[in-house]
Amino acid sequence: MKVAIYSRGGESLKIDDLLLLLAALEKHKVTSLIHSDYFEQVKHLFPANTYETFTGSADLDDSFECLISMGGDGTILDTLTLIRNTGIPVIGINLGRLGFLTEIGKNELEKAVDALVQRTYMIDKRTLLHVDANVPLFGDTPFGLNEFAIHKRDTSSMIKIHTYLNGEFLNTYWADGLIVATPTGSTGYSLSCNGPVVFPESNSFIITPVAPHNLNVRPIIISDTNIVSFEVEGRADQYICALDSRKEIVSRDVQVAIKKEQFSFNLIRLHENSFLQTLRNKLSWGLDTRN
Repeated sequence: MKVAIYSRGGESLKIDDLLLLLAALEKHKVTSLIHSDYFEQVKHLFPANTYETFTGSADLDDSFECLISMGGDGTILDTLTLIRNTGIPVIGINLGRLGFLTEIGKNELEKAVDALVQRTYMIDKRTLLHVDANVPLFGDTPFGLNEFAIHKRDTSSMIKIHTYLNGEFLNTYWADGLIVATPTGSTGYSLSCNGPVVFPESNSFIITPVAPHNLNVRPIIISDTNIVSFEVEGRADQYICALDSRKEIVSRDVQVAIKKEQFSFNLIRLHENSFLQTLRNKLSWGLDTRN
């Protein structure tokens, strides 16, 4: 068996957790490749030529059982640009804070490795969204797991976002911005802007305005078979397009459309973990917090 390991490292570098993970993998004779940028931060821990490395998507093929992401939800978002459409499943080890996607705690490292080796895990197929525009945006990775957002620049005035579903006019949003989120992204930026929590298998997109000027404008849920397109007006000449943790500054005459991506993101979870459990644990639902 062969796995890839990715982490941002930096301030989130947890040496003890990495060593524990590698020891558990070696116990089962699993071959581990570590992302080259991450390995540069930890290579002093190992003798020369102890581990192989990989640098990007070109090094990942179907010989890999999975990619292990060590960090928070932002680290999981990074892995999408690595695995792309290969179908390699990702398992998230939560070394961050909230962690909706990285639901496996660092105290469950050995248990997670056992599940990988014995293949006693489940795979959630998460919907991705795809960005089309009349100018190139987001290079060769124009897809995202959480959300696409249009936002005004810095301290500029609010913008007008004319929004269409399959070419039919939906609404003009006078707002600081507009979010189109997947069900996975419903617990992210959209939730912080009063969007609803949507279950991963619901086959939908959530359109959520950011600080709308009209108080009667609320988030809506639509089928992910729709193509959502935009035209932006404003006093500034440019606005921001954000896709997960990536952003581009674009001219206001750029036309953008969002649709469901043809491939999905495969997220590994352990049998006993469910989305309901994650919601209760992460959002403290059902707990009496009055005392």
